Amino acid sequence: MRHARSLLFGLGLAGLMAVGAVVAQTPPDTPGAAPSSPASTLPGGPGVEAPLPIPPPEPVPDIVAAPPPPEKARAPETPAEPKAPLKRARYDVAVIQALDKVSAETIRFEAPVGQPIRYKTLVFTVRACELTAPDERAPDAMAYMTIDSQPRPAAGRPTPPPRQAFRGWMYAAAPGLNPLEHPVYDAWLITCKAAAPVRPG
Repeated sequence: MRHARSLLFGLGLAGLMAVGAVVAQTPPDTPGAAPSSPASTLPGGPGVEAPLPIPPPEPVPDIVAAPPPPEKARAPETPAEPKAPLKRARYDVAVIQALDKVSAETIRFEAPVGQPIRYKTLVFTVRACELTAPDERAPDAMAYMTIDSQPRPAAGRPTPPPRQAFRGWMYAAAPGLNPLEHPVYDAWLITCKAAAPVRPG
């Protein structure tokens, strides 16, 4: 009996010594440090944290695109009709300038539309005279005329038949575009104008 008591006493003393050694190995808490978590006392030994249970992820709803707004009914587009070009203004009189290449004489005269006008051996007959319309890029005057070469009638001699020297359009802004080709005379258009009003007698 005495031997059993001494054995129990010895075991208790050894246990106390083991606990003291563990307490001595545990570092003291430093000021400001977080207290040891209760997880250190869980099974697995000191300093080993047990994993916390992870909650299942919440279901994320799918993104559903909003339906596009209904398109408004569009009226069928009708192509724009091209604008008709403006008509050129026509005038009653063509202003013409002529040149005698031999004598260097120049003269400016008016030729009414439809009425033959003589300059020396040339006879001018203007058929039309017009100015460009406002919607045209470059302003210009143009006249359609015929020019006949015919000497003046002489007394006692038959009048020779006329010979056509020019027929077509003349342009005031470009006199060299369709010029009169004559060995003695030259002529070109200056402008178109309205006939002067007739004064009452």
